[in-house]
Amino acid sequence: MDNMKVFTCRDRYDDMATCIYEAWSMALQVGHDHVMLMKEPVEQLDMFADYIHVEPDADKVQKFTRSVKKVSWLVYRNVFNALLSHQEDALDTVYRYLILAFAEGRKVEHMLISPEVMRIMELGRSVSNEAHLFREIARFTAVQGRVYVCHIEPKDDVALLVASHFADRMPSEYWLIVDDGRRYAVVHPVNSDMYVRRLTDQEMETLGSAEYMEDDYTDMWRTFFSAVSVEQRENYRCQRSMFPLWSRKHATEFLG
Repeated sequence: MDNMKVFTCRDRYDDMATCIYEAWSMALQVGHDHVMLMKEPVEQLDMFADYIHVEPDADKVQKFTRSVKKVSWLVYRNVFNALLSHQEDALDTVYRYLILAFAEGRKVEHMLISPEVMRIMELGRSVSNEAHLFREIARFTAVQGRVYVCHIEPKDDVALLVASHFADRMPSEYWLIVDDGRRYAVVHPVNSDMYVRRLTDQEMETLGSAEYMEDDYTDMWRTFFSAVSVEQRENYRCQRSMFPLWSRKHATEFLG
């Protein structure tokens, strides 16, 4: 019996799209049941599996994206959101979902009792909820009065979704949303389209120091946060439910 072919890649959209494309090409020879996809790093190796690392390929990413969009825009949105998830099974789940989507076409949108569809919806809902959370708690710091910098450290890769929200509300400002964990920034120049930039160690250090810069707005926000607090009505359990401890790392009001 042939070994399972395990395709692995980094946790980035272009890498994962290429990985799905390559795995699908292999599946045409060995069958979908003999193919598995995993995000790196792979913590536990199976001695009876063949591991194939995949590097991103722009042409294959375009072909993958175009093929998924042909099924329907909703299917593409489900796939895109699920690939943003930090869950270990997200990449392979998307692959299994696409097997069903390419076989059934738009009917897959209504196959809600299918395990693949149910799981893809769960992943997408979790990503959307986290993007909504960080849209609410994003804090910008003005650097030299010219650039606004926001640091976030989400579990899911939601920086682009968060940035889309602010692109509509701050179109005439120069700002960056930095994902510290994944070491990239969504950059929005004045009155221009935003873009993603991978950051060097030096750039991360420079942008990290900007988080602790003080200006009138940071002082004003901390003063407001303190003023509206009513000691007799403090409810830390409720506060932690609405604003989890793990998400407060870059919140202005909690920085020392």
